Amino acid sequence: MSCFEWASKKVKKMEWYDISLTKLSVAAFILMVAKLWEPILALEWYWYGIIFVLAAIGSCIKLFEK
Repeated sequence: MSCFEWASKKVKKMEWYDISLTKLSVAAFILMVAKLWEPILALEWYWYGIIFVLAAIGSCIKLFEK
């Protein structure tokens, strides 16, 4: 069993609040990385927007396809 198959089985057992807490922990980790590694904060605001859009495209396509 691959790592992704194992993770998919585990995610299916999670409740909505488990997924929300996972998202919160990832956000906190990213904020910690930004605090410890200051050059990442030197990017212009639109780079963060581009990263956000590129990261969200795949999920949005799966969400809205028939």
